[in-house]
Amino acid sequence: MTTLRQLEYLVTVVDQGSFTKAAELLHVTQPALSHQIRTLERSAGGPLLERLPRTIRLTPTGRAMLPHARATLADAERARCAARQAAGLEVGELQIATLYSITLGVLPQALRSWRQTHPQVGIRLHEHRHTDELIEAMYAGEADLAVGPTPPGWTGPIHTLGTEELVVVVANDDPLALRAAVRLTDLADRPWVHYAPGHGLADVLDRACAQAGFEPRIAVRTEQTAAAPALAAAGLGPALVPDNILPKDFDGHVLHLEPPVRRTLTAYTRGQPDPLAAAFIRLFDERGPRARGSDG
Repeated sequence: MTTLRQLEYLVTVVDQGSFTKAAELLHVTQPALSHQIRTLERSAGGPLLERLPRTIRLTPTGRAMLPHARATLADAERARCAARQAAGLEVGELQIATLYSITLGVLPQALRSWRQTHPQVGIRLHEHRHTDELIEAMYAGEADLAVGPTPPGWTGPIHTLGTEELVVVVANDDPLALRAAVRLTDLADRPWVHYAPGHGLADVLDRACAQAGFEPRIAVRTEQTAAAPALAAAGLGPALVPDNILPKDFDGHVLHLEPPVRRTLTAYTRGQPDPLAAAFIRLFDERGPRARGSDG
C-alpha cells in the first residue's frame, strides 16, 4: 500500500536530484530512503527513477505518478490545516492560482473584501501566463482553488463568477479615438501591440482576429499584461485588454468591440472546496467585481 511518506520521499528525491541530498533533507539514512522508493516502485508496477552517475531521471511511469504525488501531498497538508483551523490551532492561509491579467483585474477588489472579513487569514497567489499552465498547476495540487477562464475538460467542481469584456486601447490622438466602438475588421490593417508567445491573451487576440477574418500584424510583443495598454496609449498600435485592468485615470482611449469579445471567469477546485475556498467563492459572488458588459 502506497503511503504519504513514500510519496514525500519520491517528490524530495526528484526535487533534490539526488538520493544523498534527499536523505539529508528528510533526516533518514540513504539505505532506508532507497528501500522505501523500491517499495513504492513495486506498488507502481515498475521503476519510477533512473539512477544516473550524477543525477536521477524520472521514467515514464515516474513522470505519470509525480503530479499525483504532489497533489496528494498538497491535499494532505490542506486537510491537516483545515483540522487545525477547526480546532482553533491555526488561522489558515488561502492559496489561489490565477492568471496575471486576473490579478490585475478582478482579484484586487475581491481580495480587499476578503481581508476586511477574514483579517487573520493569509493569502498566497500563484500566478500564471496561460490557462493551460493554470490547469496543470491545479492538477499538481498547487492551490486551494483557481480563478480563471472556464477550464476545458475539468472534472472537478466549477463555479461561474461572471464574464469580463475585452476592449481595444488606442492612443488619444489616434483617428479612431473619435469613436466609442469599432469592429475588429476596422483594425485589420493595423500593426498590434501583441503578447509574447505562451501568454494567454496572445491566444485570445489571435482567435478573435481569426474569427474576424485576418491575422494581426505585430508592432511589438510584451510579456507584461499591464504593459500592453500603456504601449497602446503611447501610439505603438491597438491592444486588446480586459477592461477591468484599466485604471480610472488611464491615459488612452478605450474602444468597445462590436460584436463584443468576452470570456467567462470561473473558480474551480479538484474536489469539493474546503471551508476557506468555499467562503471566498461566496464572498466573490456577494461583493466581487462584475465586468462591464457582464452577462453572468
